[in-house]
Amino acid sequence: METQLDPMKDDLPLMANTSYMLVKHYVLDLDVDFKGKVIEGSIVLFLETGSQYRKTSSADKECCQSQFDEACEMRASEPCHIPMTNVRTCSSKTEYNDFAISGKEVEATSDENSNHSNSEHASGFSSSKDRCDIENHGNKDFLLVLDCCDLSVLKVEEVDVAAVSGIEKFTRPAKLTGVSQELENLRNQIVHELVTLPADHWKEQLYYFTHCSQAPGCGELLFSTGTWSLEIRKSGIQTPAAFPHAIRIWYKTKPEGRSVTWTTDQSGRPCVYTMGSPINNRALFPCQEPPIALSTWQASVRTAAGFVVLMSGENSAEPVQLREGVLSWYYYVSMPMPASTFTIAVGCWQEVKQQSFKQTAANETNTEFSLPSSQTDFRWHEEICGHVEYPCRFQNPAARLQAVIPYRVFAPWCLMESCEEYLLQLVPQCLSAAYATLGTHPFSRLDVLIVPSNFSSLGMASPHIIFLSQSVLPGGSHLCGTRLCHEIAHAWFGLAIGARDWTEEWISEGFATFLEDIFWARAQQLSHDEMKGQQELKALLRWRRLRDEVQNSEEELQVLRPKKESTGELSESGASVVKYGLKAEKIFMQVHYLKGYFLLRSLARTIGEVSYLASLRKFVIKFHGQLVLSQDFLSMLLEDIPKQKGSGLTVESIFQNWLDTSGIPK
Repeated sequence: METQLDPMKDDLPLMANTSYMLVKHYVLDLDVDFKGKVIEGSIVLFLETGSQYRKTSSADKECCQSQFDEACEMRASEPCHIPMTNVRTCSSKTEYNDFAISGKEVEATSDENSNHSNSEHASGFSSSKDRCDIENHGNKDFLLVLDCCDLSVLKVEEVDVAAVSGIEKFTRPAKLTGVSQELENLRNQIVHELVTLPADHWKEQLYYFTHCSQAPGCGELLFSTGTWSLEIRKSGIQTPAAFPHAIRIWYKTKPEGRSVTWTTDQSGRPCVYTMGSPINNRALFPCQEPPIALSTWQASVRTAAGFVVLMSGENSAEPVQLREGVLSWYYYVSMPMPASTFTIAVGCWQEVKQQSFKQTAANETNTEFSLPSSQTDFRWHEEICGHVEYPCRFQNPAARLQAVIPYRVFAPWCLMESCEEYLLQLVPQCLSAAYATLGTHPFSRLDVLIVPSNFSSLGMASPHIIFLSQSVLPGGSHLCGTRLCHEIAHAWFGLAIGARDWTEEWISEGFATFLEDIFWARAQQLSHDEMKGQQELKALLRWRRLRDEVQNSEEELQVLRPKKESTGELSESGASVVKYGLKAEKIFMQVHYLKGYFLLRSLARTIGEVSYLASLRKFVIKFHGQLVLSQDFLSMLLEDIPKQKGSGLTVESIFQNWLDTSGIPK
């Protein structure tokens, strides 16, 4: 059972127990049904034991077991009732003692359903007695908790990865020293070997992820769904190490699900897309939402012919016809990212093409941008990345020289002309300006999509794809260019470098707001005086907006680090909350953009813009592919500029004056 929160004004719970198990890779296999307004299919999760379990089990396995007993304490259930339907239920109640809300321990209970399919091949579910035993005596069973909301979960099963042809290479006796040869242990060892392959084997890894995800099931797992979570267990399995490391979840979304919106585009054609919901992607697929749960993914999406599927993916997918009238689209990523950054848009999008002479002119303009001389101070090829292993562009000589990554622009048919006139020409200019400022593009390509008119923001950035509102088009090149620069900046700040605690939104939005001015000035090739004049005018407008917002909003929502010294802390299980994440008015506030911008502007003016931008580039090199807290950036900045310590500028003073208080610093 789980804590019940007011969905209109409270904190957003992150329920996944990531300290015990981490999803390393997702394989989605989905069908998009516009008539029923549902997305349905399956998702396969490849898991590894989490840091809390590894730490405790190596020190004291008995202590570890007692923690699971406490975290997953099961009450004796009511007698099971087995209805004669496709889905059978067993009533249960669970008690959590380690889920923290606003720093307080909360204990609550609610009724849930434990479900599984009535399949002929169900394993271990042969009688009502079997079904009830897990509830009456399952207090020692390990419980995998995933973030999930507004989904109909139909079945959960273990995947027999050992049945995959050629998988024997991951089961050599030398690799199984000290490990039981039992089949279940063998399957988990295969998954372990697969998810820990070195980065230069990423293609082989993707190949086996694909084939393992298509392996047959080898036994259904018990599960229960609540308002915010999906809980999965296997009878008799008491630790994460013994829990199946490859599971398949069959599910479908609900038309009212809050992660995607079903609507029509500006040409009146149906479409569906992820619009940046406060609940993120948990109503699109069961996942682990805490930022620490970095994972890769791949997805096959089938839809009717005439529709185009765009997604967060490294490849520019080309459709494959499965049968008449049905196309399949396939995307993948090899850089681990939070599941919340996954994005999809399915509609009758048209790719905006440019006349060849215009394209040539744009490319010639791009060559005028180059890295500033201070960039060469960093010996890129000698840098050792601090992130988990993956095929990193910062270690790729060709990628480091790529000022403009491959890009495409998509829009509804009726907006094609406007996009060709302004947006298409601006993309390479803004990409080049960003490269000149920060260096290597973290992502290998970019799609830009003009989304439907119900989109509530001006833009949204995700890996490999940017959504832009149609509102930026009538504003000509200036409005379109500044918003594009803002979203491109998120490739570095917000995506390649993410906040370890989502309450520190300013790390993403403050940096993107500050950098959009730098990028846009370079894209326009303004003189120094013109650039300063433009930036001062924008600063004045932002100041007035921030002042008005501070005067007309709750003080608690004006704090950039609302959890203060508790920022980044997790419960023992890994569960946490996003403070004020579900407050309705927070969606319309810009304090994290504007107050964060003014903090960074103040630091740049104090330190000097040249030194400041050099520190930003150093920060990107050091922390790309990682999650950070405010102090990571501030400490590095002040260490780089020792003289600032004498001026009284410290991490603590910045916390006190800027991040931990409401209002605007004097």
